[in-house]
Order: sequence, then structure tokens, then C-alpha cells
Amino acid sequence: MADSVSSIMELDLNDEQSAILNNVRAIVNRFDDDYWLQLDRKGEFPHAFYQAMAEGGWLGVAMPEEVGGADLGIFEAALIMLTVADSPGAMAAASSIHINIFGPHPIVVFGNDEQKQAWLPELIQGKSKCCFGVTEPDSGLETGSIQTFAQATDNGYVVNGQKIWTSTAQHADKIMLLARTTPREQCRKSTDGLSLFFTDLNPDHVEVREIPKMGRAAVDSNMVFIDTLPVPREHLIGEPGRGFEYILHGLNPERILVGVEALGIGWQALGRAVRYARERVVFGRPIGQNQAIQHPLAENWMELQAGLLVCMEAARLYDAGKPCGALANAAKYLAAEAGYKAATQAVITHGGMGYAKEYQVERLLREAMIPRLAPVSAQLILCYIAERVLELPRSY
Repeated sequence: MADSVSSIMELDLNDEQSAILNNVRAIVNRFDDDYWLQLDRKGEFPHAFYQAMAEGGWLGVAMPEEVGGADLGIFEAALIMLTVADSPGAMAAASSIHINIFGPHPIVVFGNDEQKQAWLPELIQGKSKCCFGVTEPDSGLETGSIQTFAQATDNGYVVNGQKIWTSTAQHADKIMLLARTTPREQCRKSTDGLSLFFTDLNPDHVEVREIPKMGRAAVDSNMVFIDTLPVPREHLIGEPGRGFEYILHGLNPERILVGVEALGIGWQALGRAVRYARERVVFGRPIGQNQAIQHPLAENWMELQAGLLVCMEAARLYDAGKPCGALANAAKYLAAEAGYKAATQAVITHGGMGYAKEYQVERLLREAMIPRLAPVSAQLILCYIAERVLELPRSY
């Protein structure tokens, strides 16, 4: 991409990985600044982009070949999401397909053959969209305190409760839903007694209410109100009561993917800042000739590059089946900070024009906030490293 200053090719990719990059880049290059700016202004979902990625087969990159996927690893998925985010679409583009890339992984690992064949091909082909229903208004990151309850019946379950920050629910027809099936007081641990379902987002029993928000207007975030939603027993993934264990299986890959998405935004912002610094002439010289402009941008590049190396090493470890929790958490933390700093500096480099939508960098800054806040806070990552790596006493 013209504005990118990413050095991802220095990762010494093989021919297949280089082909992935080139093919995905060819798709994202078809959707320019005007496309994404209009969607951001109108708050419209990027259907054309989503369909282009589905037609390219990229939604199933980490899913099994027998259901139409490419059966590749998180390393390749990270390459794709980095390339998508390092485009004019930035986080809006990445978020529109993010859950398809790895969200259905509990089905792949813990679902039975009938569930995989029934659900995964349509997700891969883009014929079905799913959203992720885990976080609740009163639980936040304390997943064990969720109150949405699935009451067992003769035919399955009936679910009542609420979810919040459920992305793409305005357009989804399916929901990956975590709900309590055993009352908290009957469980040894707060995270016991939770079950995971993949079921229909039935509008007769589910109200989806969009949350107006700071950025990424093209991809909706929602409150979801669930009222006596019938869920067939065959929509339960794995065993009842083990849902928290199942979603834990995907936490490290999600941290890695969110990390590379933050890096993509950062590189896209940095590339725009560098170009502006070369072209903007004040007092008879380009502003990029001034070290006060040069040095912060150079620092941004180094931080983004460091974040990339940690993210891709964490992905490599995950794909090799080796412990990667510490690096995955570090990758998300470092990449989110680097992406945000680069986006901030891009606005500053543009001066007053950085505040104008015409130059796009204000949109990138708004979207760069997201990886700092979700899916886990910076503070909890610091706690994880302090306690799990440095073996310091638990603080909470």
C-alpha cells in the first residue's frame, strides 16, 4: 500500500506466506479512503469488503480443509489481519471479519462433526455472520460473574440475560453465546457451570440495540437483550459447564490478532505522517527535515517493529503447540501502545489538518483506541506478567 512503511517482508516469509500477503493486499487496495470515510460517516457495515474477503477464501484461513477452510495457522492469520488493518479500512476493516478468522475456533476444537459441517462452511463462505456474546454490563472482564442463564428443558435450553459490546450483531444471524447453566452458588469456582452455545440470533427473542461510540462507526457494537430464547440441545458446544474452558482456548490467538491489528493501524498512520512530512513545505523546507518531526516518527517505527516481532513469535509458538501466554499478552500490550502512539503522532505531524477528516488520521486515532481497551485491559496484562512470569503475589 502506498502509505505503508511496514517492514513485514523482513520476517523472511516462505512463498505461500508471501502469496497470502500479496493476495490480501490486492483485495484491500480495492477499497480506498473514500469508501471507508463514507461508511464511517454513515455508520454502514462494509458489506462489499466483507464479501470480497469471503470470495477470496480468507475467512476460513484457520479452519479445517474438510469444511472449506485453508487449515493454516495463527501466523498466517496474523499476516492477513495485519495487512487488512494496514489499509484505509484500518480497524473497521479488521473488525468486520475478525470473529470469522478465529471466533469459531471452539467449534473446530470442541464441536462434533455434525456441528462443524452444519455451521462452518457457511461462515467461511460469508453466507452466515456470527457475533460473540460473552461480556455483560455488570461483569466486564470478570467472566465468572456473568448472569445470563440457560435453563435446561426437555428439548434444550431457554436463555435469558444481557450482553454488551457485541460487535456485528446488527448483521449477524448467529451468536456464540456463553451462559451459566449451573447457579453460581452450586459451583466450586466462579468460572465453573458456564456453557457455550452457537445458536440463532432469533429476533423474536433477542433485541439488538446499537451503542453510539467514539470510532469504528462502520462496524456496530451493541447491547443484546435475550428474552426466553429457545436453544436446541444440539447447539451446545462440547460438554455443559465447560464453556469458560473452551473460550480460554482462544484467548492467546485473539490477543495476537488484536495486536497485529493495532500494528496495522499504526503503520497506516505512520505512512501517512511520513508522506505528509515529506510533502508539506513550511519556511521553504519540508517539515520532515526538522528533527522535531523526524525523531518521533522514527521512534514510532521502532516500536511498531518491536511489536511485530513479539506478535509473530507468539504466533509461531502457538502454532507449534508451545506455551505462549506470556508472549501473547505482551504482544497485545506492546502492539496496542505502539499503534496508538503512532496514530497520535500522525495527527500531530499533520498539525491542524490532522484534525480534519479529509486526511484520515483522526479516524485512525479513534480506531487505535480499541486495541488498548479490548479484549483485555493493559492493567490485567501487567498483572498477568507480574504474577505468572515474575511470580509476584496476586494483587486481586
